[in-house]
Formats: sequence, structure tokens, C-alpha cells
Amino acid sequence: MSVIDAFLDALWLEQGASDHTLAAYRRDLTAWQSHLESHGEALLAPPPERLSEWLTSRREEGYQLRSNARLLSTLRSFYRWGRLNQQVESDPLTDIKLPRVIPGLPNTLEEDEVERLLLAPDTDTPLGVRDRAMLELLYACGLRVSELVGLTGDAVNLRQNVVRVRGKGDKDRLVPMGEEAADWLAHYMQTARLALMSDPTRPALFPGRGDKAMTRQTFWHRIKVHAITAGITRPLSPHTLRHAFATHLLNHGANLRVVQLLLGHSDLSTTQIYTHVAQARLESLHAEHHPRG
Repeated sequence: MSVIDAFLDALWLEQGASDHTLAAYRRDLTAWQSHLESHGEALLAPPPERLSEWLTSRREEGYQLRSNARLLSTLRSFYRWGRLNQQVESDPLTDIKLPRVIPGLPNTLEEDEVERLLLAPDTDTPLGVRDRAMLELLYACGLRVSELVGLTGDAVNLRQNVVRVRGKGDKDRLVPMGEEAADWLAHYMQTARLALMSDPTRPALFPGRGDKAMTRQTFWHRIKVHAITAGITRPLSPHTLRHAFATHLLNHGANLRVVQLLLGHSDLSTTQIYTHVAQARLESLHAEHHPRG
């Protein structure tokens, strides 16, 4: 087993890292190892100046600061693990500083735009009822699209209006869904889901083809169709309603720690980006409505 494989196994065992995270770590470490080998150097004993040179050359090749910051974070984790497990004598990155990355503000929607989007599906059809229930749940719970399409029927508790969500690292969290989303979900499960599935005993809550769980790509296509119907022209992303969920909660006075728990963020700093979004919105409102704005 290579030292990279041993490190990734440790990440999976100790931190429950997802396949996506492990693949990203592997790409970074393999690229770094290849770069070192091209200079006749070893992964476990790189010269201190080599990484600085490589980061500089990557910037010249067009790599963004965010990409280099992620790469350096991967290498820090790897060499920290290496020291703890006697794979390396000293951390070769001791004097390397993380590039300062100013986070971009996520795309989000105003509350009236969300309302128009939620009303866009044709709820006289089973597909429309399904899409309305999915949009309501996505916005009410701040789910990732992958979390939404991965839901199973037994993850929903309509007596207590909560949904059990499996997030990154296979960590479960309970998220309240609110009465509106719960009502639409109940309506969907009692009517449209039965009409859309040839075998309603299959686990997928929101089916695509063949009673299997809908793919993220399919749902993202449905969002774009409904955005056109709703007259929303601003750029959207698969996380748009998740961003709107967090931003609107903070705009209405929610505690940042509560939003962190609802979103399933392991680090509060990840959630803090939404305070910038909320502040930007407040400044915009002030400029628009205050007589001296």
C-alpha cells in the first residue's frame, strides 16, 4: 500500500471523508508527487523551497488562489498525518503560508423570487406536484441538491415535521421542514408519488427513471425550467435555494450557530459567508430606501 493510500484510508476511517473529498485529496497528492519526481525528489522528503516554486508556477499557468489554497490545505493534512505516524521527520510546509482567499458571495434569490419559483410548477400534474414538493423542501430545509435527491421515504417524519438528512461524510442531521413544505410533501406522497412509481415500495422518495432516485442533473434541469416560468433571469446555481435559505434566515434574525447546524457545516467559518450576503442586502436596502442613502 502506498503512503497516499494509507493517508486516504486514515481520512476515511477517522473523519468519515466522502468519496468526493478522498478523490480530490488523491488528485492533489498525486500531482504534487509527480512534480517532485520530475525533479528527482521524494514525496516524503521535499526540499522546503519546492512547494513555493510550484505554487508560483501554477499561478502563472492560470490556477486561481482558491485552487492553490485547497492544494496547500491537502498537503498540510498529509504531512501532519505523516509526522504523527512517523512517515516524515519534520513538516516541510512549516514556513509556507496559505494564500489569502477572499470568498465570493454565493448566488441567491430575493424572497419574492423564491416565492415565484415555488409557485412555478404545474401542480395539476404528478410531475408538477413532485417538483413543488422538492422545491419547498429544498428551500425550507436548506438542503444540498445531492441530499434532496438522495432522500428515502423513511427519512421523513410527517408527525413531527422533520427530515433526516445524510450529509457530507455520511453524517446524519435532523432538519425541521415547516408546515408549508410538510403539507406539500404529504400531498405528494399520498398522490403523485404513487402515480409516478411502478413500485411505490422502492426506497427513493423522489423517483426519476425506473423508480430509482432522481439524479442531481435531472433536478437541476427542472429548476432551470421553473426559473424560466417564474421570470427569474439572474444566474442560478444548484445551491441557489440553499443559499437563499441561509441568507433569509439571517435576514430575519436567526443565530449563526443555528444556521450552521441546519446546513450541516462542520466549521462555523463556512457559514459566515452568509453574514456577508445578509450585510450586502441590508446595505442595498438602506441605499434604496433611506433619504440619505
